[in-house]
Amino acid sequence: MIDVHVHLRDGAQSEKETLLHGMMTAARLGVTALFDMPNTVPPLTSEGAVTERLEAGRTAVQQVAQVTGTSLFYGVYGGVTADSRQLEAIVSLYRSLSPAMVGLKLFAGHSTGNMGLTLYEEQLRVYQLLAQFGYTGVLAVHCEKESLMRTQLWDPAKPESHGHVRPAEAEIASVADQIKAVRETGFSGTLHICHISTAGAIDLVDRARTHGVQITCGATSHHALLNDSVAGTPGHLCKMNPPLRDESDRAAVFSALLDGRVDWIESDHAPHTLADKAAGASGIPGFAGTALLIRSLRRAGLPEAHLRRLCGERALQVFAMDLPVSVPSDAHLGAVLPELRDAYPWDPFSSVQ
Repeated sequence: MIDVHVHLRDGAQSEKETLLHGMMTAARLGVTALFDMPNTVPPLTSEGAVTERLEAGRTAVQQVAQVTGTSLFYGVYGGVTADSRQLEAIVSLYRSLSPAMVGLKLFAGHSTGNMGLTLYEEQLRVYQLLAQFGYTGVLAVHCEKESLMRTQLWDPAKPESHGHVRPAEAEIASVADQIKAVRETGFSGTLHICHISTAGAIDLVDRARTHGVQITCGATSHHALLNDSVAGTPGHLCKMNPPLRDESDRAAVFSALLDGRVDWIESDHAPHTLADKAAGASGIPGFAGTALLIRSLRRAGLPEAHLRRLCGERALQVFAMDLPVSVPSDAHLGAVLPELRDAYPWDPFSSVQ
């Protein structure tokens, strides 16, 4: 199983999790490849930061193999900025390090790490420069339009207010911006919409495909299984970006996994300490959710061939990689689910059986 979207921790963030702990937990689930996002500390926007992270990842992979006998692939995304020299350097680094550097990541709105390029003009410049530098790999985008966020609605005493701060319209408008930028610049890589969470955004991606845009989208277990009725959990335990949506959007995400409009499952695994969560940090541990989502999709009648596509085959096609793909059985999932739930200080999927 391939997880193309994780936020593993280490170094300055070791109190949240270490690379070794995250990889060991993923390996218990049955994950064989992890693609790590660049909003680390320090962010993966330079050669030094990327190579240091990959070396730490290699060490952790070796430790996992020694303990479990599992062979993991660990790759990272390079983060993009609006600086032309940085973009040229990160594209060159991608060419020299691929496949260990799996692609590039653009935050079209601020999230954990504050790497957002929030103005459309900045985003358009990224696409223009990537096209100029001949980048044809995957550009993964966190889509939330900053100008449509309503920060004044945030109330720390009401965790559910996070969904009002980051409404569905912010994701939909940002997805529309990215598609427009691809068309305006002739960017010839693959635009990937991360953790899609709204029916409107799914429809935009689907229409763009029919008009020749090279675009993919991934869905998380929390957006497919949980709705905003659990967003008000004490301690902000179900707070993430983008936030949990209403039941109609949740159902749309689950349905799109079944009908093929979503390309793959991605965990968006992003653990924090309980103290961080109480202070308002966004992000949740995601591996138990992936197990629950696979089981739920099987119960909904999804054929195993389609499940294999969602769990890695489609991603490997898009990322042009050759790695083994297997989907854990329900028996395996049932056996390891208690361990996955207990691996972190809280279980955001406690309402899902």
